[in-house]
Amino acid sequence: RDLHAHHGRSVVVAGAHQSAAVHAIARAINEAFGNAGQTVTYTAPIPASPADGVASLADLVGDMNAGKVDALFIFDSNPVFTAPADLKFTDALNKVGMRAHLGLYHDETADLCHWHIPAAHYLESWGDARAFDGTVSMMQPLIAPLYDGKQTIELLAAMNGQPGQVAADLVKIYWINAFAGKTTPAWTLRDRDGKTFANADQFWRHALHDGYVLSTSYSVAGVSVPAAPPNVALPAPPTGATTGFEIVFRPDPTIGDGRWANNGWLQELPKPLAKVTWDNVAYIGVKAAEQLGIAVSRPGNADQDVLAITYQGRSVRVPVWVMPGMADGVIAVHFGYGRTRAGRVGTGVGVDVYPIRTSERPWFDGGADVTKTGDKYFVAATQNHFLMEGRNPVRVVDAAEYRQDPKSVEKLGPERPNDKLSLYPVKEYKGSKWGMSIDLNACTGCSVCIIACVAENNIPVVGKTQVGRSREMHWIRVDTYYEGGLDAPKVYHQPVPCQQCEDAPCETVCPVAATVHSDEGLNDMVYNRCVGTRYCSNNCPYKVRRFNFLLYQDFTTPELEPLRNPDVTVRSRGVMEKCNYCVQRISHARIDAKTGYPDESSLSGSPKDAEPIKDGAIKTACQQACPSDAIVFGNLNDPDAKVTKLKQQERNYGLLEDLGTRPRTTYLAVVRNPNEALEKK
Repeated sequence: RDLHAHHGRSVVVAGAHQSAAVHAIARAINEAFGNAGQTVTYTAPIPASPADGVASLADLVGDMNAGKVDALFIFDSNPVFTAPADLKFTDALNKVGMRAHLGLYHDETADLCHWHIPAAHYLESWGDARAFDGTVSMMQPLIAPLYDGKQTIELLAAMNGQPGQVAADLVKIYWINAFAGKTTPAWTLRDRDGKTFANADQFWRHALHDGYVLSTSYSVAGVSVPAAPPNVALPAPPTGATTGFEIVFRPDPTIGDGRWANNGWLQELPKPLAKVTWDNVAYIGVKAAEQLGIAVSRPGNADQDVLAITYQGRSVRVPVWVMPGMADGVIAVHFGYGRTRAGRVGTGVGVDVYPIRTSERPWFDGGADVTKTGDKYFVAATQNHFLMEGRNPVRVVDAAEYRQDPKSVEKLGPERPNDKLSLYPVKEYKGSKWGMSIDLNACTGCSVCIIACVAENNIPVVGKTQVGRSREMHWIRVDTYYEGGLDAPKVYHQPVPCQQCEDAPCETVCPVAATVHSDEGLNDMVYNRCVGTRYCSNNCPYKVRRFNFLLYQDFTTPELEPLRNPDVTVRSRGVMEKCNYCVQRISHARIDAKTGYPDESSLSGSPKDAEPIKDGAIKTACQQACPSDAIVFGNLNDPDAKVTKLKQQERNYGLLEDLGTRPRTTYLAVVRNPNEALEKK
């Protein structure tokens, strides 16, 4: 009924791992609801008939086994580790007379090849790429290759009789030929004003300057779309669907298919929902846990039961994680772990589940046999570190109730204290007054903000053992809360950085004034003063301060020096640290406002007069990276600033505001808009 009521304004999406038949059904539903040409557009793929990757790989394995492959070049992939188990790619690879591998790492595939060619990182490379609509983007390197790595296009050129060609020239020649109509299809290339280019050189300079090439998008069909394939067969039911568990395979949410296993930032990033770090686990629901004799307790840093999963005659042993909301009779595993050649960070971490993944059912299937082994395995997770549950951290209200009484959000929390009764002196901010608003309606719990903060602020990696002792150094965490029954709970996410309290309890207890209040309202940390008493952390009700118990930073490896942000101090052991609203970015914006930039219309222009920092000129790292725009930062003294207007909403509330800390970071409550007919069921 909802879809009918919103004809042409809805969209039905099939999961990326579903079969072509399911996608055809989703397409038919979208067309029935008038979404084609409105919320859904169709593009013509290039090539017209994309290859089936699994089928193509199976054909290659067959040719290798038959002795038809004399030389095999493998570009930027690791099929020895990732290929479906039933294809037996490794056995077939060993029958090839000459094997060469181009990749960033000397990985499992490179180890079995005669030649390994170090690849240039994509940020060291020239190239081109396509956006979702097909628009071509020009890729330019940020730096020269650190290790003289080679690009794929350079190696392909050498194989085609053009050795020694420079990558930049290869890209330029291709697109100049496109401009001249020498490639297929011929492009109609125009500048931003819709004018054709005078010559190839003008086109190329525009493409490099703009970073993309106009008029290169795929042809987009209108409302009249090609007819759906007739008599689409429904997908076959999972094999053994009536017995055992349904097993679901997915790439790991942080290290993908294993290609990022050597990245310590991603290994230590807590997984969405479970908050597991440095490992992969098998997720099962509450009923399944009871069926297997696994205690349903609060998950956290603990020895977890190990399960034996047998599927299609192959078995792996994986630690279990009881996940609220998991469907009954389903077990989910993530591949990408268990690497044997993944560098110093990623080798030997987690369990490899590729050995039970097949080419016929690569994403899900029935008939998996799951048993409890009796063994235990320690899993480090951050879900129960710095708990605040039971204190109304997340406020949720239904849309109907909120429309009737916008102040219903305020009633969900404790009574706010009277600011006039505070023992702290009243502070006045004549210049800027920085604040942040986080919309819990928009937050999906993806944790991108954590990685952005790590990269921006030189936050160290501490390792699994230290995470197990609650010593992770992340300046922002994403808490996950469950409401309702364990079988089908409602799930809410809440990013928690330093709250930048107006009346900060950490400031009054520091014996050396290492944590102080700035004239712009920031709760600053002066690292040179800190002597590591940790009184401030003890007095912080939000538990957002981090302490360097050990020397987590690597000051000796030269390659790590360009990794760090030079605008942020690199801390050693014995120092307390925390979020500071990316004060270095605030300082940059303040300097720019005072000195000004040259007039963009003239390279010889004089600096502009000093002016206030405009709203939006500063974006914290977490705000800049957030894909759902849940985080907004700005000057609260600016009445027109977006953050000011958000804080004026009735949804706005402070975390643990009954303590009288008057946090500068506040939240917008979740407003649910459930379908009443579904809620009754």
